[in-house]
Amino acid sequence: MILRFFFFFFFFLLLSVTQSQSKPTLSVTPKTLSKSGDQVHIQWSGIDSPSKLDWLGLYSPPDSTHDNFIGYKFLSSSPNWESGSGSISLPLTYLRSNYSFRIFRWTESEVNPDRHDQDHNPLPGTDHLLAESERVGFESGRGPEQIHLALTGREGEMRVMFVGEDPGERRVRYGEKEGEWGGDVAVARAARYEREDMCHGPANESVGWRDPGWIFDAVMSGLKGGVKYYYQVGSDSKGWSTTHSFVSWDASSNETIAFLFGDMGTPTPYLTFSRTQDESISTMKWILRDVEALGDKPAFVSHIGDISYARGYSWLWDEFFHLIEPVASKLPYHVCIGNHEYDWPSQPWKPDWSNSVYGTDGGGECGVPYSLRFNMPGNFSEPTGTRAPATRNLYYSFDMGPVHFVYMSTETNFLTGSNQYNFLKHDLESVDRTKTPFVVVQGHRPMYTTSYETRDAPLREKMLEHLEPLFVKTNVTLALWGHVHRYERFCPLKNFTCGSMGLKGESWEALPVHIVIGMGGQDWQPIWEPRPDHPKDPVYPQPKRSLYRTGEFGYTRLVATKEKLILSFVGNHDGDVHDMVEILASGQVINGEDGGSGKFSAAFEDKTMQYSFSHYLLGSSVLLLGGFIGYVLGFVSHARKRAGSGRGWTFLKSEET
Repeated sequence: MILRFFFFFFFFLLLSVTQSQSKPTLSVTPKTLSKSGDQVHIQWSGIDSPSKLDWLGLYSPPDSTHDNFIGYKFLSSSPNWESGSGSISLPLTYLRSNYSFRIFRWTESEVNPDRHDQDHNPLPGTDHLLAESERVGFESGRGPEQIHLALTGREGEMRVMFVGEDPGERRVRYGEKEGEWGGDVAVARAARYEREDMCHGPANESVGWRDPGWIFDAVMSGLKGGVKYYYQVGSDSKGWSTTHSFVSWDASSNETIAFLFGDMGTPTPYLTFSRTQDESISTMKWILRDVEALGDKPAFVSHIGDISYARGYSWLWDEFFHLIEPVASKLPYHVCIGNHEYDWPSQPWKPDWSNSVYGTDGGGECGVPYSLRFNMPGNFSEPTGTRAPATRNLYYSFDMGPVHFVYMSTETNFLTGSNQYNFLKHDLESVDRTKTPFVVVQGHRPMYTTSYETRDAPLREKMLEHLEPLFVKTNVTLALWGHVHRYERFCPLKNFTCGSMGLKGESWEALPVHIVIGMGGQDWQPIWEPRPDHPKDPVYPQPKRSLYRTGEFGYTRLVATKEKLILSFVGNHDGDVHDMVEILASGQVINGEDGGSGKFSAAFEDKTMQYSFSHYLLGSSVLLLGGFIGYVLGFVSHARKRAGSGRGWTFLKSEET
């Protein structure tokens, strides 16, 4: 009897030890991170019969229900996953809450094709939890994040915005010498939005909503023109940010430098409910290269709609601002509204002709995060018709050197007689062309495109009817648009007809040059317009009015003096210039058709690059100058190699794929 008792005792003891040893384990290090972007190392072992569908879920807050993850990674992304053990390292962005991680088993029989993400991938199932980690947090007292600048439209000022976890007082301290702040301090006002302010799902649902924190807004004033200032944001009790710097707006400058694009989005180191945009990493990388080459030159960024592509999943706004902070903390970051910030089923302005245009692209955000996270010059806004605050940052303008920039909204009423049309008409008719000889209008959805995008056809017709006559009458220089995720430059254009550029001595008329610059990062690409009599064949003739179009990602770089404006398209795959247009103060376009040969010469490309960067580098440090000379020598060497291999400059009227 005693022997039988000991036998069973040791049997169950051995069984329990075996079971405890075979239970999957999940660990994370370190447990505390110092700032957004720091990496956490996630390690697991003991996964029995591992499957390619086993997955790791990221949760913040850590007590979120299983279905409300912010992202996931398949364990098979680890090289040794088939052994039942593996590891993944991920950078984490601070979401004002701790993180936790969970491993789930998901079988092929449980795949539900009706439950999928916005990219039509089935979302993983959560029925079988295998392991859960301890919590990972962030150090306190490290200062605010998501820092970005904006012009106020008033001389001697610069706005700075950032995010904190509570509404306690935060300030900005600034000065001409790093660390010597003196009495230059401004108190920031705090605001936030709530789940109830969202207008539709997923923005107002548990799966999409996360605490956005408190958004702080301060204005640095009394700034000298064209001077480099250093600044920090935060407080003694909550911590200060690292030191950032910017060059103040110089109202007397005769030069303008800007970086412009649309539809960029943000990357994530994980899969999530919404498709994210890895190409945005390259866009920011090359812009940062150009910013560092500027030296002490003021410039700004223009992002014309479809900003973060959060589409109701609020943590993607945090990921976006983490992405842009290295640039946006140095240069003013200006925006206009796009469909993915705003559109929802019951938006206030939705005429019958727009039923195919305005849908659910905003993911229920109805412009609320966009309106509070940015603060552009002017005070023009439209009510939402709900408890949500009015939508702002819709249309505004400012001067920067010899260029007058105008921003408009294609998502709200722009028809003749509307508040927006009246603003545009008054603004464009009031431009002093002796002070700002160039006028650049920017909006999200394009007036002209040769993409096969039929849904917006009614809107384009209204833009041609109501806006094009105004643009032509007021001699708009450039009209820049996003929405179509490509780059396309048109001839000087009116009613689909190219105007003469007068390059052979013939008479010419100053007409707007329309350029689509929606190639900032979103990788969903429509096809070009096919032949009308063969709509299903993959043959896409390039109309005469379309001088250059490409599917490559990138951004545009604008450099202007009072005599000349140059807009260049920089491609992300190599950081080189792939297209450009040069316009005189008179409105005459002086390049684009190389004596009828249809080619750009490499020499012309080099000349324009020298023109742009010679302005960038004035007053820069010896270090930056040396770095730039190395860049130019590398560029020239690359150009010679291309010439030597028989690859000349790109045909002007061409299409890149």
